Amino acid sequence: MDEDYDVDLAVIGSGGAAMSAAIAARQAGASVLLIERGTLGGTCVNIGCVPSKTLLAAAGARHSAATNPFAGVSTSAGGVDLAALIAQKDELVAGMRQAKYADVAAAYGFEVRHGHARFLDRDTMAVNGQPLRARAYLLATGADPARPDLPGLDEVDYLTSTTAMEQTVLPESLVVIGGGYVGMEQAQLFARLGAGVTIVGRLAPHAEPELTEILREVFADDGITVLEEHATEVRSDSAGVLVTTASGHEGRGQRLLVATGRRPRTEALDLDAGDVKTDGRGFVAIDEHQRTSNPRVFAAGDVTGAPQYVYVAAGGGRVAALNALATSPTEAQGRIDYTGLPAVIFTKPQLASAGLTETEAIERGHVCECRVLGFDDVPRALVNRDTRGALKLVADAETGRVLGVHALGEGAGEIMLAATYAIKASMTVDELADTWAPYLTMAESLRIAAGLFRSQMPTSCCA
Repeated sequence: MDEDYDVDLAVIGSGGAAMSAAIAARQAGASVLLIERGTLGGTCVNIGCVPSKTLLAAAGARHSAATNPFAGVSTSAGGVDLAALIAQKDELVAGMRQAKYADVAAAYGFEVRHGHARFLDRDTMAVNGQPLRARAYLLATGADPARPDLPGLDEVDYLTSTTAMEQTVLPESLVVIGGGYVGMEQAQLFARLGAGVTIVGRLAPHAEPELTEILREVFADDGITVLEEHATEVRSDSAGVLVTTASGHEGRGQRLLVATGRRPRTEALDLDAGDVKTDGRGFVAIDEHQRTSNPRVFAAGDVTGAPQYVYVAAGGGRVAALNALATSPTEAQGRIDYTGLPAVIFTKPQLASAGLTETEAIERGHVCECRVLGFDDVPRALVNRDTRGALKLVADAETGRVLGVHALGEGAGEIMLAATYAIKASMTVDELADTWAPYLTMAESLRIAAGLFRSQMPTSCCA
């Protein structure tokens, strides 16, 4: 470390991007300081992926017991002690925060300092009022639930995805504004725990339409009402909350949950003093090498408006750290390759994707050819007695190269690792159809769907 600096890399935040950056920097021999004003671990472990997925698993277990499809096997689902479930969730989160964040920081030998960081000028930050000079800075402060500009919202005690997972009493009914991944997961979570749920907003707006149509049927089977319109007003009602849509339809619930996207967490950083610019939505603007408008400042994760997955944040953090510590401009050229990027929405059944949608493929100039395989043709789904779902395979019609894989079904997320490998390796549908797939797995649907490009005649079990 240069004696003019207090530390080689100062990282503001302690989530996936921050930890990945710190680990990469320490492996490169640099000194690192993490600065966290809140709870160690960021969004994923504390209020995002980990708590939501364990609660969804619990709700799914209750729903499976209540809807058991197997004759001769008796199951039942009783009431829910939400306080006990939340306590179990909190115990899991605390354990993972210690093992995956605090213990990892100690193992790699970097300090995590609790405090508020803000820029004093282009080269200096203050941490709890004390000046800090780093050779490079990395902003990894994440994002918070966004508050929509909706008349009447200020007059209602509404929940966000964060506060919803802190409730200890199950509401009798819930209105969810927003049909994206957070809204859908939270809606199904509370519905399967026993609440009456209404969603206001377009369901799965970025998913392939063939899969969204099936998902609508699943939500209807779960007793979830979906009003696929924009909310225009919120007001208190005798039963709790009333949400009105653009066409005048109404959704009522004891509680309201707002899930309309996320906003960058930058308000305390004084970005202007650091000459760090933001984009039109307020996210920190970066180039393809994670560098901001200030060449000594890098950024990664949700604060940049990148795809909001913890593995994308971690990838960006690693690239940012290595570029920030590079000794020459030619070395500071690392970038993220988004080819085949997978995503999973943990509804039940799961909605998952890797690579391009059909629309995206056409927009990029491909002559597109697609096949859709219903899961009633997948042996694993048949033996599970749950054939709700389908897999859509998007390919280049001229080369046969796999461009995208999209699935709705039990275990759809597990299919996406193989899909990502296929896309990254530029495999063709013929190569995919001729690749071994273990029988009686959901992943076999990828091979079966690839075979549909050769023939759409019925197939035998393994042929």
